[in-house]
Amino acid sequence: MAGYNKVILLGNLTRDPQLSYTPNQTAVVDFGVATNRRWTGQDGSQREETCFVDCRAFGRMAENINKYFSKGRPIFLEGRLTFDSWTAQDGSKRSRLRVTVENFTFLPGTGGGPGPGPAPEPAEGGFEAEPGPPRGRGNEPVPDSDIPF
Repeated sequence: MAGYNKVILLGNLTRDPQLSYTPNQTAVVDFGVATNRRWTGQDGSQREETCFVDCRAFGRMAENINKYFSKGRPIFLEGRLTFDSWTAQDGSKRSRLRVTVENFTFLPGTGGGPGPGPAPEPAEGGFEAEPGPPRGRGNEPVPDSDIPF
């Protein structure tokens, strides 16, 4: 039977990206994303839950995420679940699921990220930088109330 492993997330970074390099000099960036879910409970009260997800990207995409994202910045990403397992220093077996990022998109927003700056460089298998909503005169940011999501 064929399998299908696809993850799509829209959320905010929970911490600044941490860039490192493999022995063969491939860039690796680790970061966290938080997504929120809101619903109405059976008693009519508004409920909300937050899901925290560890993410990892490689290559040019990793360098771009490290350069242009910071804690609080919104991101839309696509990837696949990866299972990591290891033995801790105390001898116990540990494991975790992580999203390996295959594609990402910059989103408009004011959360913690850098302001206007140089245009990001596309990554191999990298991101689709979609234009944001129309801006007024000059380069003033678009208010969050004007963003349709």
